[in-house]
Amino acid sequence: MRFERSSGVLLHVSSLPSYGGIGDLGPASHEFVAFLAASKQHIWQVLPLCPTGFGNSPYAGSSAFAGNPFLISLEYLSDWGWIDGARIAGLAGRGGNVDFGDVEARKLALLHEAAGNFLDRGRQDAQLAGLWSEFEEFCRAESSWLTDYALYAVLRREFNTGAWTEWPEAVRRRQPEALAQAASTHGRALAREQALQFAFAKQWNALREAAAGSGIRILGDVAIFVNMDSADVWVHPEIFDLDETLKPTRIAGVPPDYFSPTGQRWGNPLYRWDVLAERGFDWWIERIRRACELYDIVRLDHFRGFEAYWSIPAEEETAVNGAWVKAPGLELFRALESALGPLPLVAEDLGIITPEVDALRFELGMPGMKVIQFGFSDKSAHMHLPHEYTPETVAYTGTHDNDTTQGWWQTAGEQERAAVEAYVGPVYERPVWPLIRATAASVAQMAVFPLQDLLEMGSEARMNTPAIAAGNWSWRAPEGCLTAELRSRLAALVEVTDRDNDPLGG
Repeated sequence: MRFERSSGVLLHVSSLPSYGGIGDLGPASHEFVAFLAASKQHIWQVLPLCPTGFGNSPYAGSSAFAGNPFLISLEYLSDWGWIDGARIAGLAGRGGNVDFGDVEARKLALLHEAAGNFLDRGRQDAQLAGLWSEFEEFCRAESSWLTDYALYAVLRREFNTGAWTEWPEAVRRRQPEALAQAASTHGRALAREQALQFAFAKQWNALREAAAGSGIRILGDVAIFVNMDSADVWVHPEIFDLDETLKPTRIAGVPPDYFSPTGQRWGNPLYRWDVLAERGFDWWIERIRRACELYDIVRLDHFRGFEAYWSIPAEEETAVNGAWVKAPGLELFRALESALGPLPLVAEDLGIITPEVDALRFELGMPGMKVIQFGFSDKSAHMHLPHEYTPETVAYTGTHDNDTTQGWWQTAGEQERAAVEAYVGPVYERPVWPLIRATAASVAQMAVFPLQDLLEMGSEARMNTPAIAAGNWSWRAPEGCLTAELRSRLAALVEVTDRDNDPLGG
């Protein structure tokens, strides 16, 4: 799919300076949309919106279909009449990074209280009557995943074993009698989970509507693999490479490279692509259908895994003793197109990419990614510099997985620094905006900048360090950072680089 020349900002919802200790879908998100519109941006890129598990990573979610309750705005729930504003008054203000422990202990309890209030009064309360009808329709429309996800979420809290594979045998294997008993026992808790998913959907849809009204498209993210401890694997074990005890036999990762001598052992279960092919890739069709309901443009993380993936025996402690295994590639995407029509997809094709992966992307007409920060190490990295870009590109100064541009500069070697200044001229220890301008001026169809780079922030604002389990995903934008000066600076850059366009041509 061809995208129009445009630009935007990468900022996950959790990084907004919202009230309540974590970014959410409340007023701060709508303020950000207004900032983007005033800055003549037409793209807002977010990370996966799924409920997060161990390590708080949105790429290790407990569902490929559900929304993260942490992102629900308590302020809007108060406006709806779900909870008294006085009950949320003691939550953290709009400053500081996310304390996930505090959010889980305090905000989640208030979310469950609010959902319980809605369930108690929704049918009778005149203020809530309209919402109750919407809630019932939502439950009907999303029943294909909502009922199972709600039961998974409730049982995960009840058993507290760390993973569904340690649950009692009957529910682990989803024996109908055991599931019926669990649903009967936990009826109210299940309804609370469904109510929270309704609240997430209603707030997200309102935000998307506001963005669309301002000419802004949401660029969302789909991780290729799902977490082992997820509703997806519990509900559909037959499509994953599991043994007779429902434990993975082989797992996902990437092989050793320059950055990691033992590779990366991600631990996600691999798909049984043969089973999925026999079923017409039905689960993947529903997953991409859901992604297209949430987002205007979908970025496919680890695109190279759709051509071939690194398969690691589950008992291995590192990724060294893995092997490349072919994936269905073109067959899968043709099935998606046949079921869903033309798809607005972007391929995350960073890292070591083979000619076969490039050929798949070209055949599908997907733009790939380039990161200017990667382009200065040596001549082999120049593919990431703007003079090498082609229009079928989404160009970045950096992503959520690497250091901020200012932070990278502080640790860059003499050769890299010299290469930067040879390319953009003297930077006087402030390389960020010269690299932003070079990226924006490129021929790439889309240019996207992390907010941390627009603010010229250092390594303290890094979102994620791959292969490091703790301390990630907590950065939040400082309150008041979206200044009139920054708006004007961005808008002027858009004007001179001709990026004031809707990427979908609307």
